[in-house]
Amino acid sequence: MNHGTALLWKRRALSSLSATRRGLPKEKMSENGIMSRAKVLTIDTMNPTVKKVEYAVRGPIVQRAVELERELSEGMKKPFAEVIKANIGDAHAMGQQPITFFRQVLALCSYPELLSDSTFPEDAKSRACRILQSCGGNSMGSYSASQGIDSVRQDVARYIERRDGGVACDPDNIYLTTGASDGIVTMLKLLVCGEGTTRTGVMIPIPQYPLYSAALAELGAVQINYFLNEEKCWSLDITELQRAVNEARQYCNPRALCIINPGNPTGQVQSRQCIEDVIRFAAKERLFLMADEVYQDNVYAEGCQFHSFKKVLFEMGPEYAETVELASFHSTSKCYMGECGFRGGYMEIINMDDEVKDQLTKLLSVRLCPPVPGQALMDLVVNPPQPGEPSYGSFIKERTATLSALAEKAKLTEQVLNTVQGISCNPVQGAMYSFPRITIPEKAVKEATEKGQQPDMFYCMKMLEETGICLVPGSGFGQKDGTYHFRMTILPPTDKLKILLNKVKEFHQRFTQQYS
Repeated sequence: MNHGTALLWKRRALSSLSATRRGLPKEKMSENGIMSRAKVLTIDTMNPTVKKVEYAVRGPIVQRAVELERELSEGMKKPFAEVIKANIGDAHAMGQQPITFFRQVLALCSYPELLSDSTFPEDAKSRACRILQSCGGNSMGSYSASQGIDSVRQDVARYIERRDGGVACDPDNIYLTTGASDGIVTMLKLLVCGEGTTRTGVMIPIPQYPLYSAALAELGAVQINYFLNEEKCWSLDITELQRAVNEARQYCNPRALCIINPGNPTGQVQSRQCIEDVIRFAAKERLFLMADEVYQDNVYAEGCQFHSFKKVLFEMGPEYAETVELASFHSTSKCYMGECGFRGGYMEIINMDDEVKDQLTKLLSVRLCPPVPGQALMDLVVNPPQPGEPSYGSFIKERTATLSALAEKAKLTEQVLNTVQGISCNPVQGAMYSFPRITIPEKAVKEATEKGQQPDMFYCMKMLEETGICLVPGSGFGQKDGTYHFRMTILPPTDKLKILLNKVKEFHQRFTQQYS
């Protein structure tokens, strides 16, 4: 090493030492004297709350499923011909057909020149014209107001009034969102504050949809688990809510209670009495209610009925209707629509403080507006073809066929899984999923532990590798210690669902025999 290079190394060493003392990343030099700067953003210097975020629905299992699909396309031999993804409620990806009227209107809105095309029905054209007239420059490519297009919010309000038997709905309380998830995360942002024992705690059901745990981790809020009762068809027990809130008050400030009805991943439908009890509990404990109602049209079981929290709240009288704070959420992604990619949704807020409402509007303005095509689709969902209009008959036929097929597949899934020794499946009363309990032999539990995996992750990964079936382990949703589950959608076409269920059945029998 010559004198000049040695001097340069010495200077860099002193610079690195100085940087270390100041807490800055070190710089490195290669043998040829070229400086290599340390990354500004590393796993050690990134936002620590992001590292705590987990989202099982698109976790390691799904990543491996994508790899297997690629390997199959490249001609690699596998013990299966295709990967069947039953991990996520993506209806159209599973083969569900879109509603014709919805797509016609969206096509007309996207390309208005089609308005002169005689193949489109007149009610689709009039609906498209109405939506376009509400858009800046008569174009769906323009920004909307941050709260959403005014005419769409008015239609949402009228829909809620019809749904809830005439209970009044103010369009000013409607906020259009980028799917329901956007509204849920926005409300959590408003609620989270404090430090230490005053830090906001949010009560969520276990099992839960991982959006909630992920959002709470990112926001640095305290997750308060309350367990649904698997032995009673995943019912919600007020005594369990009381236990959870009492324990949580020792280490945080419980401020919100989240309810998913119909349930995801558990498929239960809450009774009206249960909803009344929850509202009384929230009033007594001074909790902000968040009602995730995106599956409100997906109710299949005999004797079950969807009751909105808003309707029940107002029918309980002024003591509750004028005091309990409530945000409820709906989406274009589920029900009979399944239009996940358009990212349409809304939230309705009840009894929110006016000053907080101003802050909510400000917060929403930062992201400018929800996607306008999603807003247009939401408008069609809440204001579909009416009797006497040209598209009414086909709309009702398609809607009924989709929901009837889902009801049949819900029953089929329950029946087949319950024929398998070591699998127990509650009735799928609603939503789009089953969440069966599985028995995993102790030998398999031990092997999973040695590999650093949760036993049901080990189970589901092994199933994927042997059968091509992609499910989500129950540990990704939360479950009682010592129990194991998986979540699977009921969305595949009936013929493919039968194949899937038969493969699950055969795999579980092999797995149990292998590890017994």
